[in-house]
Amino acid sequence: MLLSQYRKPDGGIQIVARDGTHAHLVATEMSIYDLTMDCATRGIGLRDRIGQLGLGNAVDLAALHDAGQMLPPLFHPDPAHTHLTGTGLTHLGSASTRAAMHEKADKAETDSMKMFRWGVEGGKPAGETVGVQPEWFYKGTGHALVAPGATLQAPGFADDAGEEPEIAGLYIIGPDGTPFRAGFALANEFSDHVMEKQNYLYLAHSKLRACAVGPEMLVGDLPQDVQGRSRIVRGGQPVFDAPFVSGEANMSHTIANLEHHHFKYDIFCQPGDVHVHMFGTATLSFAQGVVCQSGDVYEISAPTFGLPLRNTLQLATSLQDKRVAVVVL
Repeated sequence: MLLSQYRKPDGGIQIVARDGTHAHLVATEMSIYDLTMDCATRGIGLRDRIGQLGLGNAVDLAALHDAGQMLPPLFHPDPAHTHLTGTGLTHLGSASTRAAMHEKADKAETDSMKMFRWGVEGGKPAGETVGVQPEWFYKGTGHALVAPGATLQAPGFADDAGEEPEIAGLYIIGPDGTPFRAGFALANEFSDHVMEKQNYLYLAHSKLRACAVGPEMLVGDLPQDVQGRSRIVRGGQPVFDAPFVSGEANMSHTIANLEHHHFKYDIFCQPGDVHVHMFGTATLSFAQGVVCQSGDVYEISAPTFGLPLRNTLQLATSLQDKRVAVVVL
C-alpha cells in the first residue's frame, strides 16, 4: 500500500491510499500524522486502520502533483517537531566518491573508507546483536522539508546544489516514547558537495540544506532490492540520467541497525515527534562533474514508490556576503 496526502482548497489535508494503479480517498479528515499517532495509541497497523475507516472516490494523483497540491507524506504540524537526519557510507559503492573527495596525499586509508569498511564488516549483525554505528548527520527541522513539486532553494553562501537520491524512513514517536515506523519514501537529500570537498569537517555544514520527500509513502517493509533512476532535466533535456539502488541487498547496514543507532538517543524519542531519516546513496551527479543550475529539475523515481519525486532548483541570485548580526538583549 502507498499513502500520500494533499492540501485541499479549504486548507485541510486529505489522505490518499493506493494499491496498484488505483488511488482512492481515505474516509477521514485526519492527516497522515494524525493517523499514525492514532494507530500508535490504538495499537493497530496502518493497513488495518484504513480498512476500518474505508475508502471513498478515486483520485488522480498525477493531476494533484501537477497542480502543486501534494504534501510530504509525513510531517508534524509544528515544523520544530519534525527532525531531518541521515546516514552516509551505508551503500555498497558509496565510499568511492567520498574517498576520492578526501584522498590523502600518502594514499593511506581515508576515514571514509575506514568507516565504510567497518559497515561492511559489522553493519549487518545477526539476531538481536547491535552492529557498528554508521556515519550520522543532521539536516534540520521541518522548516527545511520541501513538498514534492516545490522549489529546492540553495542559500546564497552555497558552493554547490547537488541531488542525492535516497530512501527515507518516516517515523513518529508514540505517547510512551516508542518509535513507530510509518513507512518509506523517496527522498532528495540535497547537499553541498563542493563545500564538503574542501575539508571533511565541513560535512556538517554541507548537510544543512533543504530536502524533499515523497510524494508517496510505502507502508510495510522495504524491499531487499530497490531499483530506481536519478535524473536532472535542463531545458527539457536530461543532463544526468543514472540508476540508483537501495534496499539491504545493496547496503552495508541493515535498516534495523540504522534505526537502532538513531533512536538509541533519548532526545530522539520524545512523544509526538516526527523523524525523517535518510539512508544514504551511491549515486551522485557531482561524481560525474555535473554542475547544477537554476531551473534544473531533479527527478528521482522507483516503481516501488509510485509517483516520481520532482523538484526544481533555485539558486540565490547573489552571494550572501553580509555578516549576520546578533542582537544583544
